[in-house]
Amino acid sequence: MPRATAIVNARVFDGTRLRHWTSVRFADGVITDCATGPTAQDGDEVVDAEGGTLLPGLIDSHIHLVPGALAQGLTFGVTTALDMFSQADVMAAAKQQAAARSDVSDVRSAGIGATAPGGHPSMMYDPFPTVTGPEQAEQFVADRVAEGSDHVKIFGPSGRAGPWAMPSLDLDTITALTEAAHRRGLVVVAHVNSVAGVGDVVSAGIDVIAHVPVDGELDRALAERIAEAGIAVGPTLATVENVLGEAGGAAVAADPRLAGPLGDAQVRRLTSGGTSGRHGQRMPPYSRAEENVGRLVDAGVTILAGTDAPNPGTVFGASLHRELELLGRCGLTPAQALNAATAAPARVFGLADRGNLAPGRRADLMLVSGDPLADITATRAIERIWRAGVPCDRRAFVANPAEAAELDAFDARVAKVVAAVRDRRYGLDPKKAE
Repeated sequence: MPRATAIVNARVFDGTRLRHWTSVRFADGVITDCATGPTAQDGDEVVDAEGGTLLPGLIDSHIHLVPGALAQGLTFGVTTALDMFSQADVMAAAKQQAAARSDVSDVRSAGIGATAPGGHPSMMYDPFPTVTGPEQAEQFVADRVAEGSDHVKIFGPSGRAGPWAMPSLDLDTITALTEAAHRRGLVVVAHVNSVAGVGDVVSAGIDVIAHVPVDGELDRALAERIAEAGIAVGPTLATVENVLGEAGGAAVAADPRLAGPLGDAQVRRLTSGGTSGRHGQRMPPYSRAEENVGRLVDAGVTILAGTDAPNPGTVFGASLHRELELLGRCGLTPAQALNAATAAPARVFGLADRGNLAPGRRADLMLVSGDPLADITATRAIERIWRAGVPCDRRAFVANPAEAAELDAFDARVAKVVAAVRDRRYGLDPKKAE
């Protein structure tokens, strides 16, 4: 039987605030004691934090499953990943892996998201079930539950009209899907990419909005409506900045605190993201994304940290640390940014056993050598990671030939979708944009 572990001489952040505790003990994957004095018992393994900060394992609220996703995530402290669209067989394989192994992140998944025929992301995954009207909502959700989905993803209205607008679900269908999911106790996440679309879905009863819109100003009145409705928002700034032409991925790769466990292949993925010049000149400035998130923060909206990895310029785990930095630029305090990656997603997605560092919770823990409450980038100075009490060996993920081929195919599909979405979202005629 593995020994219990006691971490001593630590600064302890519980997911919401800094506590007076200096010692945390866990056994059999569960935290047993948190105290201002020693918690170690005879026979325990004792880890001296040397004044470092102990915090709950991170939760990435928005990923998409590909080979290596869960292994890479854990290497950087992501003990739980929330998948927002994967085919049923991919979801099942990832859940099986997470249940059988302690060297990968735990995972919850939406499985297949609800979209209209021809809507996003049908160019990337085809064929998969679609929804044509409210009368199909009940069966769609029932089928996702049968496949093992833990929450429901809905691709909401685009908020655009015209010859280049992608097909999308109408508000009645979104409402019906939301009600069907709620009857089964499932959280509903709406993918929305425009200010008008956000305004449309607020009244549908959804729980989470994925992505911050950048096609216009998200005004205070709309931000307050979101807050009053109790809707959380996952801005996915780590992806948005790359899509809008910023070199966020390169900034991650250049940080020596992250570079070691990344490996050469992941560095290449980070530095090859971003947009081409023709799109960068036509698209909104990234600053608008941060301004819109700032309005949400001012209104008191719950913010969730998620990366949308592996979109261009992002990698699993490491990019979540970039997301925390970007959230800080939007007005979140370091404690609020950490909450967005720990206690907040645990509460929103009903993960009652994690996200908070307290007796009785899973021993999903990350020890860093600095003080992220003073400098949020200190989360990158990782000393130790435990997933359900099991220490993580922080080795870079290396894809085997089959996995590498699958990753290349995924990247090709993403590139196709990103190009099409850019053109359609910003009213560009694809033929004239060549």
